[in-house]
Amino acid sequence: MTRDTLPPLHLLLALVVVAVWGTNFVVIKWGLADFPPLTFAALRFTFAVLPAVFFLRRPAVPWWNLALYGVLIGVGQFGMLYIAMTQWISPGLASLVVQVQAFFTIGLAMLIAGERVKPFQIAALLLAASGLGWLMIHTNAEVTPLGLGLVVIAALGWAGGNTTARAAGSVNMLSYVVWASVFSAPPLFALAFMFEGWPAISASIVHADAGAWAAVLWQSVGNTIFGYSVWAWLLARHPAATIAPLSLLVPVFGMGASAVLLHEPLTSWKLTAAVLVLGGLAINTLWPRLMQRRAAAA
Repeated sequence: MTRDTLPPLHLLLALVVVAVWGTNFVVIKWGLADFPPLTFAALRFTFAVLPAVFFLRRPAVPWWNLALYGVLIGVGQFGMLYIAMTQWISPGLASLVVQVQAFFTIGLAMLIAGERVKPFQIAALLLAASGLGWLMIHTNAEVTPLGLGLVVIAALGWAGGNTTARAAGSVNMLSYVVWASVFSAPPLFALAFMFEGWPAISASIVHADAGAWAAVLWQSVGNTIFGYSVWAWLLARHPAATIAPLSLLVPVFGMGASAVLLHEPLTSWKLTAAVLVLGGLAINTLWPRLMQRRAAAA
């Protein structure tokens, strides 16, 4: 077995994680039926912190780094994503559009670290951007300009979080995410008080049924605790180039689960946009590995 080959059990674990991350967009939609978006996001990060923070050692990184990551991911990514998914974009399309964070991450690396963009990255970006443009042409009840814009902002928040985590160096990612979530919940609750109001917050908490609370816990335990810990475990045992491409399946699971569980139609224009965006992501992720293999075979 080569170093690049995943054992069947490890491949299964990776697929379970990307399935959890992809289908999570359906779970978000279910939770939003009972909780206002900012309240839902605040609860998500509250239970990501409690009780895990008492069992995981704080990573050896500056407090400002944890705080910045927590705000960017909590408010920037999930706050904006949840608001968008209330009524302005469907779960399947949200799972696709938010993946453009990969290109924002590259852009931030160029801006902050002085990294140079490569030709294949430009080609990948243009292809993915054409997919977003195709969605703009076909805006309707499933994807509005506001929804698309909010999810793009969420992708930028995710990219900012990636850049912040990269600056933290080599850390236990699960511990890092849990401790950073300490700084996610307070600003989300503050924004919820400002824009949703205490009556809406308290009513949603009091009247939420078991399914709604299961959606909150799935965000915290399934998506965060399980997902991040297993993904970090796999990355510690295999090259990133072997694991990272599997994340391309997240929107596949997202769109598939939305079609099956929420009856979201998979129209031709939507599939075309998915091919364009995923094609750009695939080029960005797989091209360096292909070139390395060609160089090794030469």
